[in-house]
Amino acid sequence: MAKSKTNSNNQLRIIAGKWRGRKLTFPDVDGLRPTPDRVRETVFNWLQPYLAYAHCLDLFAGSGALGLEAASRGAEQVVMVEQNSLASKHLLAHCSLLAAEHCQVEAKSAQQFLASNTRQFEIIFIDPPYQVNLWTEVAQQLEQTGAVADNAIIYLECPSKGDLPDLPSHWLMIKDKKAGEVRYCLFRNEKGEQF
Repeated sequence: MAKSKTNSNNQLRIIAGKWRGRKLTFPDVDGLRPTPDRVRETVFNWLQPYLAYAHCLDLFAGSGALGLEAASRGAEQVVMVEQNSLASKHLLAHCSLLAAEHCQVEAKSAQQFLASNTRQFEIIFIDPPYQVNLWTEVAQQLEQTGAVADNAIIYLECPSKGDLPDLPSHWLMIKDKKAGEVRYCLFRNEKGEQF
């Protein structure tokens, strides 16, 4: 039986929570680049006040670095969407290994998932492979399908060079940082807020 292609660099570590220190492997897949530990640590320090009992959506789950970290740190439910079949099989195996019953893997594209989704999420991760340039399209689809809860927190990761993608005007940026080639931001959905 052929083994999936992995190497010693294809490993991520869960930073905190109930699975703290667990190391998980992921396959060689074009465009898959897990959020670096240093960035992830900052992001989850930002997210900690919002995580308890949150329903999270990781639209480009890849290695599972963001979704599994959220689950480890107390999210009530995490839906990880990954269209690459090899990567989604690894995610399913990780969920089984960790007995992560509050995690769900959807082996489909972000657009396919959103087209049939009827749920709302309090935390949403948007971190597509940079070359596919899907930030604006997915943000619009999130809005059109009602997936963004009131006051939801949206995490967006994109290249540090260039402008931010076009996003809904009521997504208020609350955090913005760069690390090397990566720009990472938090937004809050303020649609319907009274000013």
